[in-house]
Amino acid sequence: MAKTSPRRSVFLPGTALLAAATIFLSIGWATAAAPPINKRAGELMERARPRLVDELERKGMHLGRPIFIRIFKIPGTLEVWLQQEKSFRLFKTYPICSYSGFPGPKLHEGDWQSPEGFYSVTAAQMNPNSQYHLSFNIGYPNGYDSSLDRTGSNIMVHGGCSSRGCFAMTNYWMEEIYLLAHAALSGGQESFSVHVFPFVMTARNMFKFRSSPWIDFWNNLKEGYDAFEQTRQVPVITVAEGRYQILPDMRLALGGSKKDREPL
Repeated sequence: MAKTSPRRSVFLPGTALLAAATIFLSIGWATAAAPPINKRAGELMERARPRLVDELERKGMHLGRPIFIRIFKIPGTLEVWLQQEKSFRLFKTYPICSYSGFPGPKLHEGDWQSPEGFYSVTAAQMNPNSQYHLSFNIGYPNGYDSSLDRTGSNIMVHGGCSSRGCFAMTNYWMEEIYLLAHAALSGGQESFSVHVFPFVMTARNMFKFRSSPWIDFWNNLKEGYDAFEQTRQVPVITVAEGRYQILPDMRLALGGSKKDREPL
């Protein structure tokens, strides 16, 4: 995940927000591409903005800061973290209304299974025209998935409460999540990471699921989980020798080049 220096985001009502999306680049508020926007999405985000800003301010946080998302299939939660100085702080834990399948990775198109792994979302993956209220594509399959010939497409975090491999958050909560992501990307964050885990990867849970055929894969995922837990910094993650390689380094999150890692 990479970002430029934090910039202040401005949100305007209705169609004014649509015009503002193009202004970010022209006046130098962001160096990354601005996420797409339309009138409907602008109005939905503006509706969520007062309650979201109020909650952020009560927690000493600000809309437009870089974000990081963690998803846990068990107990069915999505966490949004915001960058504060050089580390990330948990803003809010959202309940997942629906996801598909069971603990374990997605293997192929049509298996009705939600993926697990380390993903990244750029502005181009934001979808204001979603049939499921608002959505963003998490980037499955990534380089690791493709190296194992795993297939599938259009795996989203979206509104509503039905899933065929995606993570459905309800419309109400999705408006907040989408606004947090849109504001971060508009403010200069080049991309944000989405880490998807089967469960909270404590030693107790790892022992509980030790007989699963996916335990080796989950031990690899746990390396990324532990790196963030220990530092509250989003690790740089590469793929080599059929495994995720975890580098607990903030170069990308604090503005390093994409050249600092191989793409997932």
